[in-house]
Order: sequence, then C-alpha cells, then structure tokens
Amino acid sequence: MLVAQDLWKGYGEGERRVEVLRGFSLTVQKGEMVAIVGPSGVGKSTLLYLLGLLDRPDAGEIVIFGKRANLLNEDERAHLRNRKLGFVFQYHLLLADFTLEENVAMPLMLAGERKERALQRAKELLAQVGLAHRGHHYPDELSGGEQQRGAVARALACGPELLLADEPTGNLDAVAARRFFELLQQLHLRDGLTSVIVTHNEVLARGCHRVVHLLPEA
Repeated sequence: MLVAQDLWKGYGEGERRVEVLRGFSLTVQKGEMVAIVGPSGVGKSTLLYLLGLLDRPDAGEIVIFGKRANLLNEDERAHLRNRKLGFVFQYHLLLADFTLEENVAMPLMLAGERKERALQRAKELLAQVGLAHRGHHYPDELSGGEQQRGAVARALACGPELLLADEPTGNLDAVAARRFFELLQQLHLRDGLTSVIVTHNEVLARGCHRVVHLLPEA
C-alpha cells in the first residue's frame, strides 16, 4: 500500500539548515498497524506529513496506492488525501462552532456529498466509535477521549484505506488511551484498515503489528 524509499527532508538554508530525515525508508502492507517511535525532534511528524502528501521530500520517493507521489500535481494529491487518507492528530482539531455530527460530516460535504446524506453517514460513524449519543454536542462539551474518538470518526468519513495518526493519545489519560487503541484494533479487524501511528505511548506501540524506530541518524 505504501513504499517510502530513501527520504530526505531538511529545513533552513546554509549553516542553519537542519536535516530532519536522512535516507529513511519504510514499506507498509495492506492491513498493517505500524507504530513509528523515536525521541522528540527526530522527524516523526515530518515523516507523517510526507506520507500523507501534506509536504514533499527533498529527495527520495513515495509510492502510495500504486502512484508515484512526486509525479502527482496538487489537485491529484488533494484528491488522494480526501478519498483514500484519514488523519488524526494529537489535538483533535474539531471545529468549535459545529456539533460533533457536523464535524464528522464536513469531509463528505467538502467532497460534494449532499448534507442530508453526509449527516446520516456521520451518525453511523459516531455509533461505530461509541458516540451515538453525543452527536449534537459541541467539542467543548466532550471529554478528551470523546473528542479524539470524534476525530477518528471524522477521519473515517470518506472511507480511507490508510489512517495516519500523529500522537493520537498524547493528550489522553491511560484509560482513554487504551480505549482509543482498542477502537483502532476493532477498525483493523472489521474494516481492514491500514494505519501508521506516530506515538510515544509504549503500550500502544507494542500492540501494533510492527514497531519502526526512527533514530537521529536515520
């Protein structure tokens, strides 16, 4: 599903330039749950942005869903992000002025789905993540764990094949983090989801199919 080969990425110019990724490679098979771990500042989030087509590497190649990412224009990259990729971040990024149900429906409406159908799909997704009773609440009326589960529902709105998560349990307590991870495991078993998860949570990482260590010299 995903091949990243010899990725390089740096920031800055001249003496101030910092190379964040130095020749990093990764292959992800369909159905895998892969954890990316490593110390702060080593480039884990940078890697996720590259894999999610939110940024471009300075060198190296990414092949995703059989397509060479460097050959895609911005519209094609945006189409893949909307239709085949789901994103979950450390901060839920739910829109404060919209209900949870509206937040989950938003990607579908942006993709051209009628509002009524998008809201119905949002209700179904919220039921799948255990939040059927919270759809009409606003983000600030939800617990941290509920907000993050809502973010997962939103990420799944367009039926992505690959979920990319950046420290998804970073702001959750141990109980909420465990429930979040159990939800991801259910989605893998039931829907054949594939995911790449950047995390500092050792328990979560050990529960993944594979752990990839990103080191400063990688």
